[in-house]
Amino acid sequence: MTKQILLVSSILLLLAAGFTQKLEDQPLYRLPIKTVQDLHDFFRWSDQKKPIISGHRGGMVKGFPENSIATFENTLKHTPAFYEIDPRLTKDSVIVLMHDETLDRTTTGHGKVHDFTWAELQKLFLKDAEGNVTDHRIPTLAEAIEWARGKTVLNLDKKDVPFPMIAAIIRKHKADAFVMLTVHTAEQARYYYDDNNERMFSAFVKTPQAMAEYEKAGIPWSHMIAYIGPDIKPENGEMYKLLHAKGVMCMISSAPTYDKLATKSERLAAYQAIVKDGASILESDLPIEVAEALRLLEADKK
Repeated sequence: MTKQILLVSSILLLLAAGFTQKLEDQPLYRLPIKTVQDLHDFFRWSDQKKPIISGHRGGMVKGFPENSIATFENTLKHTPAFYEIDPRLTKDSVIVLMHDETLDRTTTGHGKVHDFTWAELQKLFLKDAEGNVTDHRIPTLAEAIEWARGKTVLNLDKKDVPFPMIAAIIRKHKADAFVMLTVHTAEQARYYYDDNNERMFSAFVKTPQAMAEYEKAGIPWSHMIAYIGPDIKPENGEMYKLLHAKGVMCMISSAPTYDKLATKSERLAAYQAIVKDGASILESDLPIEVAEALRLLEADKK
């Protein structure tokens, strides 16, 4: 009996090891984008296109910290996606990825990011969403850009990095074909557009008035996706109609809302409801779950 138990245990361990190895060796999904025109075309709305997933800060899975290359890779092993990430400045003006102004929540350090040099930050380890310390370290924006080349698109949120520095690093790495910019106003978009009129934007366009401001600023609709809010509400219908008429994809971010639901089944239902409501881009802290919800929705249609 003891030998049988040992044999079964050995088989289970081998199967587990094989599964782990299989996941590690799994190829990454890649977005079909090589040129700026590819980027604009990929995000052009059509009622024939499948919904696109955006990983908020890359995604949040146990063992994988937000705003880390390890997390970006892990998500791409499960689903095609692009990523909203957060550039911040160190004391010596290196641009790193960090959502919070302080280090406390997501790293083994304490204090404000801009009070530390890049060399000092390299000594820290990142934590996952549950607060577990991982082996991963804070990446620079330059490292993330070079990693993303040929794989995915990075959407740079607006934090404390001056616009000229953001424009300069995109230009230095020749990354306009796969780096887009979150802008909260038409004025912000106009700055980047004047610097390079091929830029792609993730623009806050929550009202018809905001649409008029982007129109007045001369930002081409072909150069943007529209963030219309974090939840399903009656006003969305008007925005879908107006923006789709311009060929603009509409994004809902479930990160502050439906990602917080207690059970996976509730979250999956909410993600499906967002797409049924009319959103063509769904941003989430849980992009792997979103991918599962969309696969189930597609299966139901078939």
